[in-house]
Amino acid sequence: MANDNERIYWLAWSKIKGIGPILLKRIEQHFGTLEAAWKIPINDLLSVEGIGTKLLKTIKEQRVQINPEQLFLEHRQKNPLFWTPSDPEYPQLLLEIPSFPSLLYYTGTFRKEENEGKTPLIGIVGTRQPTQHGRKWTYKISAALAKQGFVVVSGLAIGIDSIAHRACLDAGGRTIAVLGNGLDIVYPSSNGKLYQEIKEKGLILSEYPAGVQPDRKNFPARNRIVAGLCRAILVMEAPEKSGALITARLANEFGRDIYSLPNSPDSLQSRGCLRLIHNGAEMIITEHELLSMLGAIPKLDQGQQLSIFDSEIQSTTTPTPTTFTVISPPPKLDPPLSTVFDVITNEAIAFDIIVEKSKLTAGEVSGILLQLELDGLISQLPGMRYQKKLG
Repeated sequence: MANDNERIYWLAWSKIKGIGPILLKRIEQHFGTLEAAWKIPINDLLSVEGIGTKLLKTIKEQRVQINPEQLFLEHRQKNPLFWTPSDPEYPQLLLEIPSFPSLLYYTGTFRKEENEGKTPLIGIVGTRQPTQHGRKWTYKISAALAKQGFVVVSGLAIGIDSIAHRACLDAGGRTIAVLGNGLDIVYPSSNGKLYQEIKEKGLILSEYPAGVQPDRKNFPARNRIVAGLCRAILVMEAPEKSGALITARLANEFGRDIYSLPNSPDSLQSRGCLRLIHNGAEMIITEHELLSMLGAIPKLDQGQQLSIFDSEIQSTTTPTPTTFTVISPPPKLDPPLSTVFDVITNEAIAFDIIVEKSKLTAGEVSGILLQLELDGLISQLPGMRYQKKLG
C-alpha cells in the first residue's frame, strides 16, 4: 500500500463534485501530491489546465466541508479494503482508461501478478436471458480459459455472467466479479452461494462503498471496469440493444480485443453478436482456436486503435453537420440522467468536461453515459467524447 497520506487525499478529492479522474491526475502531477494540492492557497489551482473560476468556486465550497483525516478514519471503518491509484496494488490496466475509479474496493484474495497485468484477464459478458446455445458455449469457453490459466472476469449478474463464473470455478480456475453495488450486498440474492465461493477462491471488486444499493445506472459503469481490467472481452450472447455491446465498444476504445460467439440470425438473443462480427470482431468458432488467438495477444498499443465499429468511425476533429435533428429526452428522463444529457451538446464534448459540468463523480457519469447511449440518445466518438445523437 502507498502511505496513508496520499490515500487520505485521494479519498478527499474524490468527494469533490465536478473533478474527474483525468483532471485529478493532472492536479497530482502539477503539485507533486494530492496532499500538497489540497493544502495550497485555493487560487493556485487556477494554474492547472482545466480548472476555471467556476470549478474553483465549487472546489472552495466543498473543500472547507471536508476534514480529510477524519473522513478517512470513518470511511475505513466500513470499508477496510480499498485501493487508490497511488497504491502499487491498483490494477495497472485499469489506470489506462480515462474513467478509472478513484477508489476500488475489494474482498477476497488479490494476486500481484494479476494487478500488474502479467496474468491475462479475460472478460465474459452477455445477456441475462441466454439461450441453451449461449449457456452451453459460455460454460465451455469459461472452463477452457480457466484450465489454461486465464482469469475470467464478469459482473455476477444472472445469465451469462453467472455461468462464466460458475464454469471457471468448476474447472478449478480463478475468477473476478465486478459489482454495481457495495461489497456488503449480494445482488441478485440468488447468487449468494456463488458470491461466497468467488470471495473464497477469487476476488470481488466494486467502485461503490459499503451500503450502496444496486441501481440501474451503476451497471453500465460497472461494465467499464470489466472492460478496463481485461486484455480481451468475449461477448457470448447479446441482443442488438444490449449493455454487452456497449461494454464491447468501451473495450475497443480502451484498445482491448473483442471476440463474439455467432448463432443463427433467427435468434434475437444473438443478433448483437452477429453485428459485432460484421463490424470486425473476431469470431469464436472453437475453444481451441480461441485459446490460440488469446495466447497471441500482443502488448497493448498505447496509440490510436482502429475501431471495429467501422460504420461509426469519425475523425478526431468533429465535423460540423449542416442539418440534423437532435433526439429530445423522453418525458421520464429524470435526474441524474437528464443532468448529464443536458450537458452534452450537438458538438463533441470530452468525458472529463462532462464530469466537471454535471458535478457528478466519474463513476456516475460513466454509467449514465452508457445508459444514454444504450437508449439511443447520444453517440460516443473516438477519444471518450460524446455528442447528442444525430437523426
